[in-house]
Amino acid sequence: MQMFITLLVTAALVAALQPRKPRARDLGIPFEGASGTNNAITDVAGVEVGFATLIQGEGALVQGKGPVRTGVTAILPRGKSSNDPVMAGWFSLNGNGEMTGTTWIKEGGFLEGPVFITNTHSVGVVRDASIAWGLKHGATLQPWSLPVVAETWDGTLNDINGFHVKPDHVFAALDGARAGPVQEGNVGGGTGMICYGFKCGTGTSSRKLETNAGGYTVGVLVQANHGRRSELRVAGVPIGIEIPLPPPRGDAPNDPAADRELGSIIIVVATDAPLLPHQLERVARRASLGLARTGATSGNSSGDIFIAFSTANAKSASVPDVATVQMLSNDRISALFSATVQATEEAIINALVAAETMTGANGRTIERLPHDRLRELLKKYGR
Repeated sequence: MQMFITLLVTAALVAALQPRKPRARDLGIPFEGASGTNNAITDVAGVEVGFATLIQGEGALVQGKGPVRTGVTAILPRGKSSNDPVMAGWFSLNGNGEMTGTTWIKEGGFLEGPVFITNTHSVGVVRDASIAWGLKHGATLQPWSLPVVAETWDGTLNDINGFHVKPDHVFAALDGARAGPVQEGNVGGGTGMICYGFKCGTGTSSRKLETNAGGYTVGVLVQANHGRRSELRVAGVPIGIEIPLPPPRGDAPNDPAADRELGSIIIVVATDAPLLPHQLERVARRASLGLARTGATSGNSSGDIFIAFSTANAKSASVPDVATVQMLSNDRISALFSATVQATEEAIINALVAAETMTGANGRTIERLPHDRLRELLKKYGR
């Protein structure tokens, strides 16, 4: 435990000393809408994000030993200091995936803790560790806990059946969660993820509405592991067609040179607008349109599951009798829909831009999206 925490702190110090990674806007990619200060989900006041990143070993896959390319991401709606639930809604665009705890969100209308994202075969340990952390910090509200844990599959690069995510990693992600700038790319649950045939992972973005639209903030965080190379669009430019995959080397389902969809995407939307659960479900649905802007068609094997929450209406879950809450008029909600679509699109492209080439299990290498080539193509298409 002590060694793991030391490594996390060292990595954080090294990252702080390195130049900031370029983001999509730094490459000249045009996006609609004005972002918040950090262009991140943490621009919604109170939201904190934490990661545990596991990178270990190289060479041939030995189940239980590695190579390891995985992790955990934790999104805390009101931060570590609060156990006040937030109103929430969720939506499954394609359900070949998992997000636990959603039946209670649908029934009760509240998200009662963090949202976690990890790899497919680590959902159970993350869920159990979340409960243990909640008990330790007095953050449980009912005698039972129903954590929200989502996943995408990182078996191309990671020893996914080695079960390398442990409770200590979940605790580290929670204890290290913070506001401000958010790491992107090969980090947390996104460490070993691939989207559109390029190295991908964690991405985030935000939108700040005009004062006449309420001045609200919408933030999005994605774990992107979806899409076929031929589908990829950036600012409308057919990048996946212009930068095709090399010919496949075989029929193995995890052959990185095969233009097939094996992954998924989890999208988390946060806002400070006063929305009720049914409205938040509508917001979660709009994440589909931001995903579509990048070219995805949600193939059969893709688990595309989205959740939205609002940090407004504080303490409304703890009122013993009748709670008085605010609700944004449906006549004013369209601006939030647009903001969600825009921030989702940019968060996915940020995940692509920030990710770095990675070699994992059995020497498989997934290349990053080449920035210079991307700039050339944007110029070619007048974008």
